[in-house]
Amino acid sequence: MSLTAGRCFALFAIISAFVVLSSCSSQPAGPQPGTPGFYWGAAKETFAAGDYSKTLDNLDNLLGADNEYTARALPWFLVLSSGVTNGYIEMAESYDAGAKANRADPSPFQKQRNDYRKAGGQLALRFAEKYSGLAKLPGDSVSLVFGYPRGSAADIALLTKVQKGMMPLPADVDAIEKQAIEKGVLQLACEAAGAPNDSAKAQALLSAPDAKVSMPTFQLAMAGALQKAADLYAREKLDDPKKVETLCQFAQIALKGVPESKTTKDLSAKIQSALKKARKS
Repeated sequence: MSLTAGRCFALFAIISAFVVLSSCSSQPAGPQPGTPGFYWGAAKETFAAGDYSKTLDNLDNLLGADNEYTARALPWFLVLSSGVTNGYIEMAESYDAGAKANRADPSPFQKQRNDYRKAGGQLALRFAEKYSGLAKLPGDSVSLVFGYPRGSAADIALLTKVQKGMMPLPADVDAIEKQAIEKGVLQLACEAAGAPNDSAKAQALLSAPDAKVSMPTFQLAMAGALQKAADLYAREKLDDPKKVETLCQFAQIALKGVPESKTTKDLSAKIQSALKKARKS
């Protein structure tokens, strides 16, 4: 190769590299950190990975101000936070049963029960705080575009043992928490989709990219979640009558737009009973 040809080849290589770099730099950049688009993308990634705690934090950041994602992010936050809360509730109730079954050494069960009640109560308040924003959403339907959650609605074998008074091994505690939280979220998502006992129907609806349900259907699920959250603050549990009243009042508001049925009547009766007990405390 001649000197001149070599120089031409080198120049061609430099120009080609410049063109490649220019084309790469011209590609649209991802959402900048701190923007609504960034938090939306991060929520989708962490949810798919099963990290619900980080998903809630990402959605919380996203809901700090109204933006193009609010109508989709708020229902997602409500379903996820109430579902995780229900997971904590199931674990607390299981350890409470375990404490009663293991009379010889109930203390470890009672500690776990108290820890899960506290964690559930704190998350329930985050749920209730965001719930009021639902009234501001436009239209008469609710977007459920987070997809079908992972996990199973079946009984958790390790928790069944806990209920019988058998303390799990430390290595099993994380597995119990993961399964219980996934179960709670899955069940709440099915309820929000209007299919509380039909996972196949819920999966078909939630797998659609534009999944939506009527506002009354969603509100019925929220009313049930709020009633369960209120029960966490009952006198014999976290003992905060004011929070019981507040959560029950939210639940009553949620039920106002739901057509009357046996389900709504039974739920309304539970709410009234909780309110009476709280006001006597």
